[in-house]
Amino acid sequence: MRFLAIMFDLDGTLLDTLEDIAVSMNEALKRSGLPPHPADRYRLMVGGGVGDLARRAIPPGAGDGVADRVAADMQEEYSRRWADTTRPYPGVRQLLDGLTEMGVRRAVLSNKPDDFTHLLCDRFFRPGDFELVRGAVDTVPKKPDPAAALAIAAEMRIEPARFLFLGDSGSDMKTALAAGMYPAGALWGFRSADEIAAAGAKIMLERPDEVAGLFHGHD
Repeated sequence: MRFLAIMFDLDGTLLDTLEDIAVSMNEALKRSGLPPHPADRYRLMVGGGVGDLARRAIPPGAGDGVADRVAADMQEEYSRRWADTTRPYPGVRQLLDGLTEMGVRRAVLSNKPDDFTHLLCDRFFRPGDFELVRGAVDTVPKKPDPAAALAIAAEMRIEPARFLFLGDSGSDMKTALAAGMYPAGALWGFRSADEIAAAGAKIMLERPDEVAGLFHGHD
């Protein structure tokens, strides 16, 4: 096979987390007397980590101090409701089972804080679904910097070119290209096909059941 492994984004790719994120951030905004947003608007805000999310959610010019406070409050709110409505996307369970049967090695790389990334994977997936799970930590740059993706590839002892990188955002596609991985766009997630294509996706998939076919028919 051309690809030996797959690296998954989490939010918007494996899990539909939007409602729990939106409710948590809106509660954090209300704590600071700031206006909330419709849940759907958060599709364009998520993906860069909680700090970036807070800066995008607060009014322009509110300042770094406000953003830091809102980010901290959001994490506190999210710690209480991270599993209220979050679920795997339809077809994801079957995709993981199929990749397991094919012997495709699997990892998760998210810009969500590392502790929440592990909580979500432990709650919604089975032991053994992923060889490695990595979220954001202070010592490693977030996506689209390729450092974390390359570190995962090195730990798994697989050449980056043998990874398919599946994500739902332009940031994911940029990460894949910078790491020398194959960028595949998940159109069932949070961002638009236009964003994913403009960021360099080499293929765009409408459903999780289309992913396994990319591991057939390669040398």
